[in-house]
Amino acid sequence: MSIDYLALALDGVRDLHPYQPGKPIEELERELGISHSIKLASNENPLGPSPKALQAIKDQLSGLALYPDGNGFALKARLAQQHQLGVECITLGNGSNDVLELIGRAYLGPGRAAVFAAHAFAVYPLVTQACGATAKVAKAYPADHPTMPYGHDLDAMRALLDETVRVVFIANPNNPTGTWLPRDAVYSFLREVSPQTLVVVDEAYQEYVQEADYPDCSEWLEAFPNLLVTRTFSKIYGLAGLRIGYALSHPAVADVLNRVRQPFNTSTLAQLAAVAALDDQAHVAASVQLNQAGLLQLSEACQARGLAFIPSVGNFLSIDVGRPAGPVYDALLREGVIVRPIGGYGMPQHLRVTIGTSNDNQRFIDALDRVLARA
Repeated sequence: MSIDYLALALDGVRDLHPYQPGKPIEELERELGISHSIKLASNENPLGPSPKALQAIKDQLSGLALYPDGNGFALKARLAQQHQLGVECITLGNGSNDVLELIGRAYLGPGRAAVFAAHAFAVYPLVTQACGATAKVAKAYPADHPTMPYGHDLDAMRALLDETVRVVFIANPNNPTGTWLPRDAVYSFLREVSPQTLVVVDEAYQEYVQEADYPDCSEWLEAFPNLLVTRTFSKIYGLAGLRIGYALSHPAVADVLNRVRQPFNTSTLAQLAAVAALDDQAHVAASVQLNQAGLLQLSEACQARGLAFIPSVGNFLSIDVGRPAGPVYDALLREGVIVRPIGGYGMPQHLRVTIGTSNDNQRFIDALDRVLARA
């Protein structure tokens, strides 16, 4: 007897399509029989982890037979010190994606809705749909907006709020556009949202932002009990392979999330590496400096070639290649350069390119020249 196990799944799950991460280097080289490829697809830090984090991992290898601290005491204490909050305000996650999923499990479901912007991070609709909730997608600013092309339009998001909305997702900066919202705009939005609606501000790329008017929303937690801020160690801290992130929120919200959190959702190595990474601000500063130089390098290359791009404050640049991006992406793969097409975000002519080392950035530029010349 043949059983349709998809039909047995929950309604929201049946129509889901799995999240597609950036293609690994090993898979590309195995498929095409090439070598010395570079990956500029997943917004990873080209400098890798802090040497202090690597040493912390090495020092703990003999203890891997033991379960991790399920409460993450040392990491929570270090984060509490950094953010000047109580440890009861912190929820640890297997990357910040895990925290987003906890939010969905705790606050979304049939008869409830989530609001997020078009072109926003792909996990928001995945979480919403998987929980059986309704997704209310606000239109973004148009491509020709003078300061924020494809960016979040908070007025459009505000217009979708009603009594069914339990969660609002705001990415600041946003992936894959690299756009950001200034302090006054976010604060005004928070003042107008019902206290019964949780506002999740995803700050995965916060450490890269150099704009003076960019808000650290964790400073507003006391003023807005319905505010939750997510952060990750996958980006500037270079710990993507260990999967560690966290949320900052009112203690009552953190209590709810910890009720659905798995007890050992973060590993011993991830916790210890994260503590060490927080203590190496020189590595963070070097990562910021490299990223700023790389953004300038790619931006100037695009300008010289007449290619439009979205001004970014993250560690990536989304480039309009002036034609369907899929064939350009495929051709770049054959050049040994992995980037990210973002047609799934409603941007079929854009490629998102992670900022790498100067040499890697130049290799992408040269490969793109060859691909576009052939096209």
